[in-house]
Amino acid sequence: MARCDKAKHISKCLEMAILFEVSANKPGNVNFVVGFEGTRVEHFLASAVAASSAFEEAAKRGVAVAEGKLKLADAGIGHLIKTCVADIDAWQSGGNTLLGTVMLFIPLAVAAGMTPTNSKGDFDTGKLRANMKLAVEATTPQDAVCVFEAIAIANPSGLNGAPDLSVSDVNSKTRLIEENVSLFKVFQIAASYDDICYEWVNSFPIMFDLAFPYLMNKLEHQWLNTAIVDSFLKVLSERPDTFISRKVGAENAKKISQAATHVLDLGGAETKSGKEAIAQLDKMLREYGNDYNPGTTADITASTLALCTLSGYRA
Repeated sequence: MARCDKAKHISKCLEMAILFEVSANKPGNVNFVVGFEGTRVEHFLASAVAASSAFEEAAKRGVAVAEGKLKLADAGIGHLIKTCVADIDAWQSGGNTLLGTVMLFIPLAVAAGMTPTNSKGDFDTGKLRANMKLAVEATTPQDAVCVFEAIAIANPSGLNGAPDLSVSDVNSKTRLIEENVSLFKVFQIAASYDDICYEWVNSFPIMFDLAFPYLMNKLEHQWLNTAIVDSFLKVLSERPDTFISRKVGAENAKKISQAATHVLDLGGAETKSGKEAIAQLDKMLREYGNDYNPGTTADITASTLALCTLSGYRA
């Protein structure tokens, strides 16, 4: 596969994953049926399209790394994340739609660019994972500065309480450079209370070990929407959502995980009782606006879908 064609292919796989994720009727998230005040499905659709050029550029840089034309530390993962978030912000007015997803997709796109495909153009997920690990570990202090600036653009809620190098501290960006703190090291600090950061510093175990095999198994006998909803619930049941936890506390996040477990015990999206329980969970999550939106779980679900499309899944 030619370099340009490969990068476009990777970008399409990631864009498709976002569209699949937002199309599923997951409890507590924006979908085609319901949204939040100021943030609706059209904002996510616009975001998916707006993000594609940054995904393609990230993939091109991964190809250049594989060809020995670019050092991995010079791939500019932080700058790509910032560019992607800025593009998204320019093309929709719904606020922060995909920050966590972008933080997972950019290193995934770089890794995919580095990874050879089979004769069908599909990727081996084991090789993708190994290259993602290399990509994030090679990040620099300048990458960290760019991500802090990306966060400022997206302006997500629930950022209080960082023990060190808070994005809200005006001195943090200067310290990143002066103290030589890479983006990977920043995410090590935040890994205990943010699952996007946890994924980065632990070689993406939720995506690869929990969500991906579960989703692929479900896709063998379920429609895509049903498989996405059940996979989302599976992740939520085992990993209390850190976006919820940062906003309303760890105990409330654990209660939501227990509710997700109960839904799956009833059969999830495949059974009548499971569907009724999903509707009840959705109603409960939306009662307080978006404070109980399982946004991190949605980001991980989108990234899991990206693994599916990269490895050959087609709807």
